[in-house]
Amino acid sequence: MIRTEHALLSPSLGSCKQVVSFTFGDPQARPKIYIQASLHAEELPGMLVAHHLRSALESAEAAGRLKGHVVLVPAANPIGLNQRLDHKPMGRFELDTGENFNRHYPDLAEAVWAELPPLLVDDGARNVATVRTLTSRWLQAWQPDTELQSLRRQLLLLAHDADLVLDLHCDWEAVLHLYAEEACWPPLEPLARLLGVQAVLLARNSGGGPFDECLSGQWWQLAERLAAAGLKHPLPQGCASTTIELRGEADVDHTHARDDAAALMAFLVHAGAVDGPPLSLPALPCQPTPLAGSETLHTPVPGVVAYRARPGDRLAVGDPVADVIDPTAAGASRVHTVCAGVAGVLYARVSGRYAVAGSELGKIAGEHAFRTGPLLGA
Repeated sequence: MIRTEHALLSPSLGSCKQVVSFTFGDPQARPKIYIQASLHAEELPGMLVAHHLRSALESAEAAGRLKGHVVLVPAANPIGLNQRLDHKPMGRFELDTGENFNRHYPDLAEAVWAELPPLLVDDGARNVATVRTLTSRWLQAWQPDTELQSLRRQLLLLAHDADLVLDLHCDWEAVLHLYAEEACWPPLEPLARLLGVQAVLLARNSGGGPFDECLSGQWWQLAERLAAAGLKHPLPQGCASTTIELRGEADVDHTHARDDAAALMAFLVHAGAVDGPPLSLPALPCQPTPLAGSETLHTPVPGVVAYRARPGDRLAVGDPVADVIDPTAAGASRVHTVCAGVAGVLYARVSGRYAVAGSELGKIAGEHAFRTGPLLGA
């Protein structure tokens, strides 16, 4: 194992933050697996999972079981970890710009497209290597002018050439679920089985430029550009990436973390990065649904929120999810019930119990796409 401190651009006199990475196995070996936690810095379950996963990887490496190359970043956002207001963590948005730490990553397909076509051959593996070389060169040449941009660049330098990318997040209150691009689902399906996820949300492109899609989207976007240009050179999907939502923000405990780390280690064995006996994969606990079919529930009125459905509940259209109560209304208290508009699993809900008008309350994984445009929240 090699521990490395990667300095970010210093935003002010006497201030410098670092991203810490741990690398396991031969850096030239394949597959390369990149795993990071807490890019949204107040989302801590992944950081505890990384703690347990690090120990398992150290043991596997000491036993000579590392066949591939694994990069682990247990705390991917030192900027957000340092942001607090009124004793509350503020790790989702950078306070200086208001930008989401998991949005606005660069278009890597556009970054390499101009140089790529003349370099392609009739060998898919060689073409994958060429794209990775061009991407590395572009990232090395990128000169960020803010601390936030230097964080994005550093994470991409560590992850851009990975075969598999696992970005560990969580929701407010939630069951374990994952997001991925459609092109990534086949290699990630075993991961969904091993983790026991209760929802899988797939999209061709969810919009907003999140970290995981920056890496996996490059490949199918380049393949589409080649086809549109009439070029028949093969270009496989060189990276499968996913955002894994490890339940809710309060689910930071050793039992969950050990189980999740064990599932990730099993996936590394399945992917060929760690040596181990063949796995018997459990049944897939849920079928993927389109992210465009996910309903975000809102309340049109303010009040105290009393939930009537829990994360993991399977709902029918019209089932009550929450009562929003105004105890100051004239006469009897006003009770507005927010109901499911689609059938599916309530996979996440908001942890706050007071809502203003228009507030988000929860998300249901519906089977049929009905939304268009950007599909991710703020």
